[in-house]
Amino acid sequence: MRRFVIIAILLGAFTFPAGAVNPSEMLKDPVLELRAREISKHLRCVVCQNQSIDDSDATLARDLRVLVRDRLMTGASDTEVIDYVVSRYGDFVLLKPPFKLATMVLWFGPGLILLLALLAMVNFYRRQQRTARAATPPPLSDDERQRFDDLMKDDAP
Repeated sequence: MRRFVIIAILLGAFTFPAGAVNPSEMLKDPVLELRAREISKHLRCVVCQNQSIDDSDATLARDLRVLVRDRLMTGASDTEVIDYVVSRYGDFVLLKPPFKLATMVLWFGPGLILLLALLAMVNFYRRQQRTARAATPPPLSDDERQRFDDLMKDDAP
């Protein structure tokens, strides 16, 4: 039993993630399949949005993988395949979209949101401090202090 566990651990250590590519999708030509896998790693699954189509199990990702392989089978270059997919889905389908006016939101959006959140937090804490200062009563005058002390002496047993 111990040997079986050791062998299973060793075999598990040398396995590589296959992604979501089904064997039925794979091309017979290993060179074309390697090109398809490389292209798929750079295309975003528009359903999952945080995975490449190579890693996603979504139906649309599968359709895009098949589309990439079909285009490669027709003799298209890697650039032509990527350009075709971008023409249908826009620059958002690229995991690393190009820097241009139309994609500025993709590049600067997260930083802008973080900056706005930081400004909102600073504004919130400044308001809290102003409210706390406004709620603090001014110190007692000498007359008020004397009267307070007198009242406290009268109540003492």
